Amino acid sequence: MKRSLVLIATLASGIALSAAAQTLTAPAASAPAGPAKIAVIAFQVAVAQTNEGQRNFADLQKKYAPKEAQLKTAGEEIDNLTKQLQAQAEKLSDTERASRAKVIDDKTKQAKRELEDAQNDMNSEMQEMYNALASKVYDALATYAQQQGYTLVLDVAQQQNPVLYASDSTNITKAVIDAYNLKSGVPAPPPVPAGAVKTTPAATRPAAPRAPATH
Repeated sequence: MKRSLVLIATLASGIALSAAAQTLTAPAASAPAGPAKIAVIAFQVAVAQTNEGQRNFADLQKKYAPKEAQLKTAGEEIDNLTKQLQAQAEKLSDTERASRAKVIDDKTKQAKRELEDAQNDMNSEMQEMYNALASKVYDALATYAQQQGYTLVLDVAQQQNPVLYASDSTNITKAVIDAYNLKSGVPAPPPVPAGAVKTTPAATRPAAPRAPATH
């Protein structure tokens, strides 16, 4: 059950927003004449770090906080029962030992099932949340790229990254985040109190379905 308790911690830190493969080319009609102008972006980071992404992630954490607390309590109960059984084993009859062991086993299986269900539900909601937000951030990216005259935008956050080198001046991740925040109107989350642990969506996860194709 201790291994299950380790997994429970993922509910506290959140299940990462899934990565979306992004290699975006601006529409040919709006592409300026002359040499190609290339930019790079960490797209999944941009989605996660928008004000809206941070707000939605925090809301999801709050929603699953009661289940996290319940599973933590269940894990502590199982650990206590296990210690009691180990300490009293020699004084118990075979029937009593077997009975207590079965109670522990049943509680462990139930806790694991509930943990898996909670993780699956949270993953599903996180995926839906990401897909919806990624589509909107993509629109902001496409608009920004066209306005700045970029003919190609590459995602540097992909596991199979085709970018071997890029100067900081070509990275438009922060610019796209700012552009989307301005468009969405969602305010920045309040600052984290001193001493508090700030949890944010992880930056890397297995690739999810692609965000909308280029417009």
